[in-house]
Amino acid sequence: MLRFIKHNFDSIDGVAVYPIVALLTFFAVFVVMLVIVFKMRKKYIDEVSNIPLEEDDNIK
Repeated sequence: MLRFIKHNFDSIDGVAVYPIVALLTFFAVFVVMLVIVFKMRKKYIDEVSNIPLEEDDNIK
């Protein structure tokens, strides 16, 4: 099955760029998320982690 897909992509000029762009995009998003997570305050993380344990007064 891969040869059918590969045959279609062979006719596209510059198709080798797409895997590189995808890898760079994934890496950039991963690094940005790591920076965001490490910059979070501990108080905020504790507050958000306790949300499922809180009583909900709006339940009818």
